[in-house]
Amino acid sequence: MTSYVLRRAAGAVLVLFVLSVVVYAVFYAVPGDPAKLACGPRCNPAQIAQVRDQLQLDDPLYTRYWHFLQGLFAGHDYSTGTGVLHCNAPCFGLSYQNDQQVTELISQRLPVTASLGFGAMVLWLVLGIGTGLLSALRRGGTTERVLTWFTLAGTATPVFIIGLLLLMVFCAQLQWLPFPSYVPLTESPEQWAWNMLLPWIALALIEAAKYARLTRSSVLETLADDHIRTFRAYGVSERAIVGRHALRGALPPVIALSALDLGSIFGSAMLTETLFGLPGLGQLMVHAVRDIDLPVVVGVVLVTGAAVVIANIIADLLYAATDRRVTLT
Repeated sequence: MTSYVLRRAAGAVLVLFVLSVVVYAVFYAVPGDPAKLACGPRCNPAQIAQVRDQLQLDDPLYTRYWHFLQGLFAGHDYSTGTGVLHCNAPCFGLSYQNDQQVTELISQRLPVTASLGFGAMVLWLVLGIGTGLLSALRRGGTTERVLTWFTLAGTATPVFIIGLLLLMVFCAQLQWLPFPSYVPLTESPEQWAWNMLLPWIALALIEAAKYARLTRSSVLETLADDHIRTFRAYGVSERAIVGRHALRGALPPVIALSALDLGSIFGSAMLTETLFGLPGLGQLMVHAVRDIDLPVVVGVVLVTGAAVVIANIIADLLYAATDRRVTLT
């Protein structure tokens, strides 16, 4: 177990290193002058040259990447013309728009995206597993057909359509819920959950459809196994068969998929956050791409990649915990 975790951790470090090389090279080797982007369109050549010197953009690309790696582990010092600004590790650089540390920008937005992702995941797992299990147990009946229609509709409907419908119905017409406005969990847990409810539902309805179909097929496959027929022949109750064996057999693929989806949420929440006005990483990425703020783009991409890698490791561990046939060696 320990050796497996260490190997996966070493593999994760290697993947993140390769990702950092590719991302840095792609964004900083593109045509264009990073100093001009950082200085702005109204800067004269002398100001652009000063910014280039302050950000050490005259160095070769590999030297700048080495300084970037040093900043991630030990921090980095930037000249401001009148002094030195220290960027604490992990340092992704300074934003071209406001000279604010990218790490600070990400740390301010990360709780919003984490709240959206984890809350929606809990909701889509409850809806997806419950719907899929009920559909499998009511196979061939009206309930299964209704639930199948629900899963197909959820898969085919874009998240912004569902979000707009939720806003129009529950906020504008019925006025049951307020228009979402992010409130930190530490400030007011009740208001945090109340304001995040619609974004959770909008995202969960899309994802729950996949989990309902996956759970249904996994449960039906498990119920068709020989050992299930043996349990029934020995008089084991149907509730015990479904709860202890059929549902347990359906959990490993669900866990693997949920970890991947949770990791990708950090990078694909742009539509949901923009629609509901949530100041998360998705909205930060949209603004950074619009303003060609390269340090922010690189920082968000690397944080998203780290989230996906960590989620995969957790998924492997949970997969082994729920499936007795899997051993970690």
